[in-house]
Amino acid sequence: MVLWLVVGLILPGIFLILARVLADNGEGTSVLTVGVELPTKLLSAAALVLATWLVSRRQKRSLGHYGVPMNLAFGWRFWEGCVWGFAMLSFLLLPLYVTGDFRVNAVALSHGAFLRYAVLWALTFLGVSVGEELTFRGYLLYLAARRIRFWPASLALSAGFAIAHIPNPGETFVGILQVAGTGLLLCFTLRRTGNLWFAFGYHAAWDWAQTFFYGTPDSGLLAVGYFLNTSIRGPKWLTGASTGPEGSVLALFVLGLAAALVHVRFPRPVYPDRPE
Repeated sequence: MVLWLVVGLILPGIFLILARVLADNGEGTSVLTVGVELPTKLLSAAALVLATWLVSRRQKRSLGHYGVPMNLAFGWRFWEGCVWGFAMLSFLLLPLYVTGDFRVNAVALSHGAFLRYAVLWALTFLGVSVGEELTFRGYLLYLAARRIRFWPASLALSAGFAIAHIPNPGETFVGILQVAGTGLLLCFTLRRTGNLWFAFGYHAAWDWAQTFFYGTPDSGLLAVGYFLNTSIRGPKWLTGASTGPEGSVLALFVLGLAAALVHVRFPRPVYPDRPE
């Protein structure tokens, strides 16, 4: 575990803190740019992949034990997760669009710029997804589940996942509840599919749709280079306001719907309750 922490979190964490200080462009902490986010998120994800691979070699286990079977890399489960993530974020915005609390005002990018930013933000959020999933639902979840079983371990790590988002500017209590709920949902997909590839796709596509495609805040953060100029108005509890759609109480209902659909789509547990 010490090896995983040092290689996956501590060393890259120190480097990323220094990199962000040096790359500070005066835009403030509430702005996301591809120039900063893409390299840092990919570096973080690469460090966690390396750390997970190292402990798998040291403990003579396959990466599949930690939810990352490489024979399924970027296969059908991943792309299915992408469809689900985009669809669920869109479904969250739909009632706000119907009531007029969410509006699409214009297209913000030309055709060429759309393709460029779509790819760059997709790579960025893939890095976010891989990094966060491996941190909270990979090796640590495997270790914890061996000791206290799957769902107590999932509850503890999902709480940690939510706590990690508290420093984000513009976060709210409902937003943090949504993050914790998303953590549990993604643990549920791991339990039912047996690996993290669906979760990788879901997580990345949700963030991509929210931040790039619809141009809404993501945990209180706005991006430079989004596709649609949109606006949100109405009560904060309903729209999420500065937190973005994740801060809406509707997000909690969407999580419940997603969990029900996952139960129907994947009816049997695959990931063990207490891994050997």
